[in-house]
Amino acid sequence: MKSYQPQLNDYVVWNRKNGYTDEGWVYFVDDNYITIEVGVKDIQHCEYTKNSKHCKQHILVLCHNWYWSELQFLRKRKSKYDV
Repeated sequence: MKSYQPQLNDYVVWNRKNGYTDEGWVYFVDDNYITIEVGVKDIQHCEYTKNSKHCKQHILVLCHNWYWSELQFLRKRKSKYDV
């Protein structure tokens, strides 16, 4: 059986052996690791961020390739702009 190879814009659940679970969109893919976006929140504007073009903070979890067997693929979206 071929193991799952994560791809950008996959929605996955990571059921870890230690009992923790993370769920979200694959945000970045590399040969060695991926990041899973588990949350997004608005940036609080202050004197340092008032001119920033970015308006969201992305909460990411790092998943190394030796844990990819613990990932469960649920669905895929066309781009990061799809929900």
